[in-house]
Amino acid sequence: MRAGRKREIRIKADFFREKCKISRYGIIDLFKDCERLGYKVLRYPLGETADLGFTVRKDNDIVIFTNSCSRLSREIFTLAHEIGHAVLHLEGERSFIDDNITINGRSTDEKEWEANYFAACLLMPADEVDRFIDLEIQNFHEKRLSAMDIARIMSEFNVSFDMALNRLENLEVIDSNQKLRLDNEKIERRVGNLLRSVGGNARLNVSGNEIDLPYEYIDYAIYNYNHNAIPKETLERVLACYQLSIEDISDKLAEHRSDDNNDLDDLIGGLDD
Repeated sequence: MRAGRKREIRIKADFFREKCKISRYGIIDLFKDCERLGYKVLRYPLGETADLGFTVRKDNDIVIFTNSCSRLSREIFTLAHEIGHAVLHLEGERSFIDDNITINGRSTDEKEWEANYFAACLLMPADEVDRFIDLEIQNFHEKRLSAMDIARIMSEFNVSFDMALNRLENLEVIDSNQKLRLDNEKIERRVGNLLRSVGGNARLNVSGNEIDLPYEYIDYAIYNYNHNAIPKETLERVLACYQLSIEDISDKLAEHRSDDNNDLDDLIGGLDD
């Protein structure tokens, strides 16, 4: 990636971050910030082997989906990656679908590299990382970072252990040998134990399995039900997310329709049709 393009992405990531609510170092709740800024954010547990997220422009809305079967820290990074697509790429294309290959940086697609770089800059901007190390790590230049230090970075910036290591290496805070040592410490001591040992957010290391759908999704589900795209059972599952029943929206339902075998996973997967 060209240095000039990296600078453009950093500027856009900083601009987006300025609109978010920040704790001492990290973004407090990126999901809420996205909703507050007008994005339609869907969280749904599609399964551990399913796609991790997607971004799609639908009419005048930007819809971002994240698979909440992922560990929360990975789901947050997926969200940041999808925001990157929305900010950088949606002018020319209507949608992006992401899996382990694109999120983990193994794709050869330049736009996926750019979205990952945007996510890293959004979640762990270089100046905030420097400030954390300066203020929170005693005698940093005399001693090496420990796995417990990485756990503190995880909790402060709401990122995964691996993402923290990758970002620190890219910023040349640690080298490849230090990264390998810290990764081995992570395996030996387990991330959940490390987070608890520093009083960090242990939820970052477990799946949220959240179901969080925008209110407008009800209208989308009703429309698909009335046009025979989803069965009654799927509509009932959508309504249950909002603590509603069929009777609550009966005045909006078509009187005659035939059911099929689609389910909520198909409904969410069909958003970009």
